[in-house]
Amino acid sequence: MDRRIEKSKQAIMDAFTKLMLEKDFEKITINEIAELANVNRGTVYSHYVDIFDLLNQCIENHLNKLFETCQQKGNDNNISGKDSLCKTFKYLEQHAFFYSKMLMSKSITAFRNRLHALMVKSIEEQVDLNGINEDVNKEIMVQYFASATIGVVEWWITNSMPYSSEYMAEQLFSLMERYQNVRST
Repeated sequence: MDRRIEKSKQAIMDAFTKLMLEKDFEKITINEIAELANVNRGTVYSHYVDIFDLLNQCIENHLNKLFETCQQKGNDNNISGKDSLCKTFKYLEQHAFFYSKMLMSKSITAFRNRLHALMVKSIEEQVDLNGINEDVNKEIMVQYFASATIGVVEWWITNSMPYSSEYMAEQLFSLMERYQNVRST
């Protein structure tokens, strides 16, 4: 991609994110985004169909970065589930303003839905569901873990992160391990 296009898209996304932190999504206009990004309205529309397309791409961008940062990479099989959770909580802590806004906004259900879909995919890819909990439907178990994890993350962020990222990772991992140990014995 042309460097100028990439630069203007990033400026638009940054301006949009900054405005999202300052005001409700419904009150943000394309004019404000363009002005803050130092581009004209036409440039915004050349990259995004409308403000909802921009929102969706912004959400996609942030969630992809979250999961790229926190998932095990290729040959790096030495990273434990606990380490992966710790990296996840640290990333969320570093980007707390964005994630708190997305999680607290009642009008932006697209974020929570996309986060849930990515969490389900991650659990399906990283957790060995064979041999444990034979009496529990695997699809239901994945949905349970995804919803529980998102609920804990949401609670942690919306309550101003009362515990360290390391502590949260330890606690969540312990709960997951305990459930598997109790159910598999």
